[in-house]
Parts: sequence; C-alpha cells; structure tokens
Amino acid sequence: MSVSIVASRYAKSLIELAKEKNVLEAVFEDMKLFKDTADKNRGLMLALKSPVVRHEKKLAILKALFADRVNAVSYAIFTIITKKNREAILDAIADEFIIAYNEFKGVQKATVVTTVPLTDELRTQFSNIVASATGKTIELEEKVDANLIGGYVLRVNDRQIDASLRSRLNELKLQLAD
Repeated sequence: MSVSIVASRYAKSLIELAKEKNVLEAVFEDMKLFKDTADKNRGLMLALKSPVVRHEKKLAILKALFADRVNAVSYAIFTIITKKNREAILDAIADEFIIAYNEFKGVQKATVVTTVPLTDELRTQFSNIVASATGKTIELEEKVDANLIGGYVLRVNDRQIDASLRSRLNELKLQLAD
C-alpha cells in the first residue's frame, strides 16, 4: 500500500479521535510542530526512516522531543505508530492530518508567487478570487521570485494560473521557433 494511502488513513483516524476527545485544535498545533521540526531537522526523519535504528530508540527520540510539548493524544499516536513500525511515515501522516483538518474547517491554501511583495489590496484581490472559486476561507501563502520578470503564478491544490511574463516569453519563443 502506498505511503499516502496509509498516512491518510492514520490522519483521518487521528482527526476522529481528536474530535471525540475535544482536542482537535491542540492536535492540529502538535502536527504542525512535528512537521516543522521534521522539516528543520533532517536528522530526525533520517533516524525515523533508518532500518538500522531500533524502534525502541526511535520511540525514545520521539519521547525526548515531544512528550512534554504535545497533547497526550498526539503523543499516544506517535507511540502507536512507532510500535506498528510505521514511524518512517510520521511526516506524511502530519501532512495528511493538516490537509484533512483544513478540509474539515473549510480552509483552502493557495500560493501566489510574484516579483515583488503583495500590497494589502492585491492580497485581498487574490484571496477573493480563490474564495469565490472554492467557496472556502483562504489561507494565502506569498512568495517572491524575481525570475518571473512580471505578473504572477497562483496555485490552488493541483491547479495553477501562470500569468507571468516569463511564461509568456517562453510561449512566444516556442511560437517563433516553429
């Protein structure tokens, strides 16, 4: 079974458990903390994915890092997943949990890449465009990329609007090459 399917199943189970125990927000913050820690500390995920490191040692690492910092439900999931020898996919589970949480809360993430930082007016316009298309609350991530030359690239899930000058120049270059 693929990692994303397994991670999605664990994440959905965790969401249901967190809702049942009334700790959904705390578990969401814990998953963000785990994901942030894993992203910033490459050694953590290397240790968790390593077949050489014993499962007891992996659980000890997780305990040292998170036992005092996360909700009991989150730590219990870390323990269960480690005992089931699935600790290598903890980062994928955290990703899937965050996606499922946002879906549950009606939040849509969107990324806009521009050549300069967005003004408040442009930020509002992009948010309104995505909100009207999805009917959800928008969480807009902004990135600046001077290589675009001008325009913007807007990504929502697997959809993308590329209104950048760079892409238009590339299209023109291909047309002229024919």
